[in-house]
Amino acid sequence: MIEFNIDPVLFHIGNLEIRYYGLVYFLGIILVYFYLKKKKVIEEEKLERLVLYLSVGMLIGARITGLISQGVNLLKEPLEFFRIWNGGMSFFGGFLGALIGGYVVLKKELLKISDFVVVPLSLVLIFGRLANFINQELIGKVTNVSWCFSVNQVCRHPYTLYAAFGHLILFLIVYFASRKNYRRGNVFFTFILGYGVLRLITDFFKERTEIFGLSIWQYLSIGFIVAGIYYLVRNRKNKGQTI
Repeated sequence: MIEFNIDPVLFHIGNLEIRYYGLVYFLGIILVYFYLKKKKVIEEEKLERLVLYLSVGMLIGARITGLISQGVNLLKEPLEFFRIWNGGMSFFGGFLGALIGGYVVLKKELLKISDFVVVPLSLVLIFGRLANFINQELIGKVTNVSWCFSVNQVCRHPYTLYAAFGHLILFLIVYFASRKNYRRGNVFFTFILGYGVLRLITDFFKERTEIFGLSIWQYLSIGFIVAGIYYLVRNRKNKGQTI
């Protein structure tokens, strides 16, 4: 059993704590901005507005969904939304919020720009799971494997490390897909399909509430898989526009 203990606080500025997890969100926003700027797929003024709407939509969606999944009643405890130090962020909610924010700015260009956004996004997800590992959250199932990690003196699967490795595979797939002359939307839905498959698999090693053998996040992952397969097959048949 491996003991692990890293302070989740990177450094302090007065009473303000700068945590690894918060730093990952900042890194993600910066990477998306500079990646889109380098690719020159959107004008500068529109880019700044897009990154703002993506960020706000992502943070609101991730926070609301994360708190609801933890059983927090925001109608009774609205201030809990701002207590981010208590945890509670969800990828699926953040993803939906970012899509809504992106649509407000891009409208018909949403799919085209999304093909580029998912490249830095898939990279940042790796660091997000590593930050989860440092925070010792999203704990894995109890196990007796030799590489298990001690969580409150209990041997558990290092779920967040499994997920980080899965995201590394996803990033490589998305990155190499982005370098091909694929049809519009293919890179985005390759990300959707890949994330769904990897999340469905890795969540079997996570401590979770099950509904007929799967968690709510795994059911959403299946939805991602279906949407990804459907679009990629349809796009191939329709010979959609290349990017």
